[in-house]
Amino acid sequence: MRLNDLKPGAGSKSARHRVGRGIGSGWGKTAGRGHKGQKARAGGYHKVGFEGGQMPLHRRLPKRGFTSLSRRYVEAVRLTDLQKLGAEEIDLMVLKQAGIVSALAQDARVIKAGELSRKVVVRGVAVTRGAKVAIEAAGGSVEAVTKKSSKAKAARYAERQKALAVSIAAAEGKPAKKATAKAPPKGTEKAAGDATKKKADKPAAKK
Repeated sequence: MRLNDLKPGAGSKSARHRVGRGIGSGWGKTAGRGHKGQKARAGGYHKVGFEGGQMPLHRRLPKRGFTSLSRRYVEAVRLTDLQKLGAEEIDLMVLKQAGIVSALAQDARVIKAGELSRKVVVRGVAVTRGAKVAIEAAGGSVEAVTKKSSKAKAARYAERQKALAVSIAAAEGKPAKKATAKAPPKGTEKAAGDATKKKADKPAAKK
């Protein structure tokens, strides 16, 4: 056996059809496309799952489940890993520096796996119910995850409410505007003077 003797197994390869080369070839005239129809035309095709216009199967079946796009960046941390750490206060940065979670991790979740016998304070990391009980039983504590964005939003809302209250109070205590006589439009004074002068020059009517 030599490299130049290697060839495909019998029947695994077949010659391609040379379509449209006369009726004697068996693939002439319509060239295997049949008579008329969308698939017989150049550029005609059906998308995957197309069922002639009726509701396709993938739309008839109900949706189920949820696929999180950030799941790959959320890693699990065991109680055994917390036991090995020397720090008492544990957050995501401490876990990254210790190499327990990946540097690309966006969040972590402490699960009840293994044992914990020392006091630790878990801050800014999600903790399951069983893991929280185990941490508190060892004398530690779990601080809830706080979002800075929600605090900033609450502060901005309080400032807007305060400014609104000040403006309302100023509007209620402001005195009413005094009515002022409007100046007559230009040209009306001259016209009125001319009319008075004409009336004075006119002789009085005889009785």
